[in-house]
Amino acid sequence: MTHTMTQLSTAGDQREWRRMDEHLVSLVDATSYEADQYRTLRHALERTHATKKVIAVTSALPGDGKTTTAINLAGVLAQAPDARILIVDLDLRTPAVGDRVGLIAPSPGLVDLVFDPALTLDGVVRRHPQFRLAVLPAGRALTVPYEVLKSPRLGELLQLATRQYDYVILDTPPLAAVQDARLIADWVDGFVMVVAAHRTPRGLLEDALNVMDPAKLIGLVFNGAERRRSDYYHGYYYYGSSQGGRRATGWWRTGNGRGNGNDHAPQPSVLNKAVHAVLGSRWR
Repeated sequence: MTHTMTQLSTAGDQREWRRMDEHLVSLVDATSYEADQYRTLRHALERTHATKKVIAVTSALPGDGKTTTAINLAGVLAQAPDARILIVDLDLRTPAVGDRVGLIAPSPGLVDLVFDPALTLDGVVRRHPQFRLAVLPAGRALTVPYEVLKSPRLGELLQLATRQYDYVILDTPPLAAVQDARLIADWVDGFVMVVAAHRTPRGLLEDALNVMDPAKLIGLVFNGAERRRSDYYHGYYYYGSSQGGRRATGWWRTGNGRGNGNDHAPQPSVLNKAVHAVLGSRWR
């Protein structure tokens, strides 16, 4: 397969950008209550997961709000002085990051970067002219992204990105729908799971959690909780563990509902604890 690319300037060019999605509150309305909710997630990352730099944001199903969460998390991280933040679109079947942040021409992107060794990370990444945020769009949709996600070149690019940026935020495919997010697990330091309250089926969420390394589960972000403050924003509430996913804490669910440590008393699952803490019994 032949790929013809044009090397891009690393400097942010206003002509490459249009107005971004209004739901990206951490960028378009940074002083809002809604943006402050994302700063709660940033604080959790900085305080209890400081060594984790490659953060994948995923969900059980499409439409649960993972892309909005990923970009807003990158946005609040980019508010730090001298921040170097990269948001990467790894949802290669249905890429959306470039469009959501207002990038006019989302190609070349990650797919082209993996296939064409003549392209460089610096040459393909776009830096937004108004924010300390760099964007690596997918480039183009792939019906079968397996070869890209399993490519050693992708791992090399992510490793290079960790040397150039303080945080690399990945918008990854939903875990229960396709296996794509599992293919890049070795290159990810931690996962943030986005849950659409009253929408995401509990069984599918449990399935998604069960294919994830518990040591890499940073926490759950509930989207759609009832404590909303605007018509379009439905509340993001972080539920995490300062123990970094230790099995003995009951973070990880087993079939019998017991923890995986040495204690023999029944332990509530991470899902049950999170749902009770945030939503009480209002969960289907």
